[in-house]
Amino acid sequence: MIAVGVVHDCVMDRIDLHILRELQRDGRLSNQDLAARVGLSPSPCMRRVRQLEKDGVIQGYRAIVDPDAVGRGFEVLVSIEVRRDRASVEAFEHALQDIPDVIEAYRLFGSPGCLLRIAVADLAAYERLWIEELTALDGVTEVNSQIIMKRVKEPKGLPV
Repeated sequence: MIAVGVVHDCVMDRIDLHILRELQRDGRLSNQDLAARVGLSPSPCMRRVRQLEKDGVIQGYRAIVDPDAVGRGFEVLVSIEVRRDRASVEAFEHALQDIPDVIEAYRLFGSPGCLLRIAVADLAAYERLWIEELTALDGVTEVNSQIIMKRVKEPKGLPV
């Protein structure tokens, strides 16, 4: 086996990477179909998938939902400055877990200190979230919003 990647102390070869590519394209593939696509019989394919899951390389499987279909077609990127002390940052990050409209959150080096992706129904819903929750979070010193006009490239998984 020629190792092409090492993640979580897991050595992966070209077949493992091929499995990852196929599952990122379609996480609902049956083991039979996956095995055929990567050139393995079903049993060794299933063992590899289970090992990738066990090693934390495959972290889960999800459905991709159309935001408009569930009333969350208005997306905003929000940069937030939080006081730069440990207690404020930890409290802020903990509070974000309880705000379902925040669908992604990143702590950044430099400024801004945090970047959020928010999905709500419309501008009025975002304004309520901004006033009632985001600006009210302990430690928040600044909130800047960038409304997404158009998604140019959809996330398709990591290049492996």
